[in-house]
Amino acid sequence: MEKHLIDLLVEHVDFLRADYVLLSLTNPAGPMPACIPGQFVQLGVEGEPRVMLRRPISVNWCDVAANRLDLLIHIVGPGTAALSRLKEGDTLSTLLPLGNGFDVFSSGDILLVGGGVGTAPMLYYGHVLRQAGARPHFLLGGRSAKDLLQLERFEAIGPVHVTTEDGSLGERGYVTQHSVLRQQHFDAAAACGPKPMMRAVGLWARDAKVPCEVSLENMMACGLGACLCCVEKTVRGNVCVCTEGPVFPTTALTWF
Repeated sequence: MEKHLIDLLVEHVDFLRADYVLLSLTNPAGPMPACIPGQFVQLGVEGEPRVMLRRPISVNWCDVAANRLDLLIHIVGPGTAALSRLKEGDTLSTLLPLGNGFDVFSSGDILLVGGGVGTAPMLYYGHVLRQAGARPHFLLGGRSAKDLLQLERFEAIGPVHVTTEDGSLGERGYVTQHSVLRQQHFDAAAACGPKPMMRAVGLWARDAKVPCEVSLENMMACGLGACLCCVEKTVRGNVCVCTEGPVFPTTALTWF
C-alpha cells in the first residue's frame, strides 16, 4: 500500500484512564488514507528533546468516509507522554499506513483476543470483519476492571468475553482460561498483547486446530525496515516486524 506522510489535525483528546489517551485525528488536506486492520502508524514527537524517533502506534479505528483515525496510546515514557499532551487543534506528523495486517474473513466465527493496549487493533479488526460478513467475538483480558477500555465500542460490534486476574470483571483468570474457549467453536483466531498471552493463545489455537495470527509489539524505530531494531526470528529466518509484520501467522514463528 502507498505510504503517506501527513500532518493530521487533532480533533479530540479523551483520557480513558490516567495512562491511556485516545486521540481522534482528521486529515485537513483530503481523505484519510485507508488502513488494513493490524497496520500501524509512526507519529512524530515534538517538544520533547529526549525523543528523536517517531513512535509506532496501532490503528484503533479508521473511517475513510468520516475522515477519522483513532489511536489509543499507552503513556509509558517521554515519547508517549509528549503525545498525550496534544490538544484539540494541534497537528501531528503521521506516517501511514505501515506494515501488514490481519486476514479479513467473509464468514465464520472469528475470535479476537486482546490484552492491555493490545486490545486497540482488535476494535477496528472486529468492525472490518463484521462489515465483510464474518462474526467477530472478542476475548479481552486485564489485571482488573480498570484495564478493560472501550467496552461499549466492542459490544456494539460483537459478543465480548472478559477475564480479569482479580475477578473484578468477567471471569477470574487469564484469557486462555475463559470458558468460551471450551464451550464454542471458532473458525480462526487473532491476538495482540503481551508475548506470554499471545503464545498461550497460539498454543490453544494449535491444539484446537484453529488458524491463528498474532500482532507483534517489537520495538520499532523507523517503521520502514531500515534500522533493523525490530527483527524477529521466524521459521524462514530473521525478518523485520515493521515490514513483514506486525501480523504473523503463529505457524511462521519459533515460539512453539
